[in-house]
Amino acid sequence: MTQDVKEIFGNGSGSTPPAALAAKVRTLAPSMTRSMQRVAETVAADPAGCAALTVTGLAELTGTSEATVVRTARILGYPGYRDLRLALAGLAAQQQSGRAPALTTDIAVDDPIADVVAKLAYDEQQTLADTAAGLDTAQLGAAVTALAAARRTDIYGVGASGLVAQDLAQKLLRIGLIAHAHSDPHLAVTNAVQLKAGDVAIAITHSGSTGDVIEPLRVAFEHGATTVAITGRPDGAVTQYADHILTTSTARESELRPAAMSSRTSQLLVVDCLFIGVAQRTYEQAAPALSASYEALAHRHRR
Repeated sequence: MTQDVKEIFGNGSGSTPPAALAAKVRTLAPSMTRSMQRVAETVAADPAGCAALTVTGLAELTGTSEATVVRTARILGYPGYRDLRLALAGLAAQQQSGRAPALTTDIAVDDPIADVVAKLAYDEQQTLADTAAGLDTAQLGAAVTALAAARRTDIYGVGASGLVAQDLAQKLLRIGLIAHAHSDPHLAVTNAVQLKAGDVAIAITHSGSTGDVIEPLRVAFEHGATTVAITGRPDGAVTQYADHILTTSTARESELRPAAMSSRTSQLLVVDCLFIGVAQRTYEQAAPALSASYEALAHRHRR
């Protein structure tokens, strides 16, 4: 069951927390037109200044039209420009209350290692904050419910996302659930055809367009399994076969830091949220299983 952007990032009532605005802009920018990106980036960069502008004033400032400004506000989850303007005023108030200004995280080839550490640490923190701000907890709860009751869970991911798939599978195994991670697209599809109602299939793809991940999810979807997409693109192709969509932060890619590094950070946060949620729901089974796994491995840590 696919969802549009407003369902994922706002309920249309204007109640979205102002602090989530910058995260929304970073996540949704790739799916916007260039003129809409200018509007979104402008309001995120200067919420106080834009909060003082009429719709006409913001259109003139960004070199766009009033219609573009209104469409941008709606994509960001607000019924209209008035609601976005109120959110901007709230965000400006938060920033004026003492929040530190944003740092640049672009890493130069001649940066001292201490600067590299500081920039990477800041970027990781921002990635996690953005993901938390944009994560739909209703969708997360539904995915947790399906996982907790699943007969079997298959998880698809390739490259860096494949590492995240393995992480989730290992976590679920340690609390006594049947879970398998697949990075080989042929094995993923041959396993997906064995799924049925009561099973869960999870696709992890930052771009939302990785064919080797989309194909097994489609097969699982068509065979009746509950499907989940963990992706940085809520409008990506993978979501058409997803019953539940969990959105991660859009990575800030640079020459020395591929997108896979940032995307993996946000994916791991979502995976940890899924795991903790499932462990809570299945605590009577999960706690003894965790204890048994710790005990079985304890002698390896005493050598």
